[in-house]
Amino acid sequence: MKRLPRMLLCAIAGAACVTYAFADAPGRSYDPSTPKTRAEVIADFAAWRAAGYDPNDWIDYPENAIAAGRIVAARRAAAAAGQAEQ
Repeated sequence: MKRLPRMLLCAIAGAACVTYAFADAPGRSYDPSTPKTRAEVIADFAAWRAAGYDPNDWIDYPENAIAAGRIVAARRAAAAAGQAEQ
C-alpha cells in the first residue's frame, strides 16, 4: 500500500519537471547591468559600426561614438516598439 503514494508523488514530480523543461523562457529584456556574452558584444559592435562608428577615427572620437550610440538606441527602441505591436 505504500507504493501507491510514492508512485503518485514521483509521477507528480516528473510531470512538474517535464513542464518546467519545456516551458518557454521569459522574453529577455535589455538590462545593462547584466554581463554580456561574447556573441552579444560582437553583435553590439557590428550595430555600432553599421550606425557609422569608426574605432579608428580617434580625432572625432566622442562625437562619432555618441552619434552612433544614439542611432543604435533609436533602432533598438523602434524594434522593441515593433515587437510590442505584434
